[in-house]
Amino acid sequence: MRGRGGRNMRGGPLRHAPYKVKQFFPHLPFDIYLCDTFFPRVKPSLDEQNFAQALIKKNQDISPSPQEQTSILNLVTKIQTVMDNLIVAPGGFDACQIDEVRQVGSFKKGTMLLGRNIADVVVILKTLPTVEAISALANKVNEELKTQDPSESILMVINDRGFDIENAEATVKVLITTVHQNIRKLDPDIHLDVRVAQSHLAAIRHSRWFEENAHHSSIKVLIRILRDVRNRFDGFEPLTPWMLDLLAHYAIMNNPSRQALPLNLAFKRCFQLLASGLFLPGSAGIVDPCENGAIRVHTSMSLEQQDQVCLTAQTLFRVIAHGGYKQILGLEGNADVSAQMTVWDGVVVTPLEKAYEKPPEEKKEDDENTDDMEQENAEDMEAQEMLS
Repeated sequence: MRGRGGRNMRGGPLRHAPYKVKQFFPHLPFDIYLCDTFFPRVKPSLDEQNFAQALIKKNQDISPSPQEQTSILNLVTKIQTVMDNLIVAPGGFDACQIDEVRQVGSFKKGTMLLGRNIADVVVILKTLPTVEAISALANKVNEELKTQDPSESILMVINDRGFDIENAEATVKVLITTVHQNIRKLDPDIHLDVRVAQSHLAAIRHSRWFEENAHHSSIKVLIRILRDVRNRFDGFEPLTPWMLDLLAHYAIMNNPSRQALPLNLAFKRCFQLLASGLFLPGSAGIVDPCENGAIRVHTSMSLEQQDQVCLTAQTLFRVIAHGGYKQILGLEGNADVSAQMTVWDGVVVTPLEKAYEKPPEEKKEDDENTDDMEQENAEDMEAQEMLS
């Protein structure tokens, strides 16, 4: 029994319950493939042989030709040889010291698209990546390539990430970074941008993880098809290649049996997951396996982008459910099915509208009041310091 004055019957002060920080509990969206034992089928599965064949045909149509792969491989091999020689015997080249050269990106993973003859190579420097050092390295590589084959037309372009080496058939993007202990020493005025250097190191981690965990051929085929779908539908533009890699791996391998799902089921599952909110706020999403701290990969997108991806997936999945997979794959029709009303066997599919609206900005009066309060607090703190 409590008394008055904020004290209990024994005369002690009234103690308030400690403030508890609200914890975030992410949820998993509904996924029939994770709980199919609780929802047994009452009808036999539909015959989706034509759908599966359409996916295989689409993969063949967007896969690079052997000639394209050979041309890229030849240019990558030449650049790799020049870099290896600079590591073993740099000679009079002292602008920078190379620690390691690694291939990354879609060429290394085997998920390239037709007509995109671009390979990515990450060069890790032992020294600090100054603008002058990157320029000197680019010129040195260009000179060595022209010395090896004077008849070949080589174009070298320096950019904010490193430099590009191009010939008539292929392009190799040479991405510059430095060893981990040098990251904190980078000065944005004279060195490569810190975020760029870190993203190139992350690309190496992504390539290594992919090589160890996503070597199944169905995963590579699904990634190639998803990248093509992303390029044709504006609503999927916020999805990065790394997000598509993880989504394809999740859709194929993350099931109770741990066996690869058929390609047609995995393709539909990708749309089901996105439509059910896998990449929305509050969702457990997919944890980035290459970063510490259980970072959900979709948190790099803004709230508007997350909503855009979800509503696009919901519209397109409704089209797939009513037999419009050829329009989704680009085998017939056009890409307007996500933005225009369509009819499938008498069923009208209307594109969804945005569910998230960015909150309005605060009024200037509130900002001025906040500034005045902060100024008053600062003056009070100064007065207390003087008194102490």
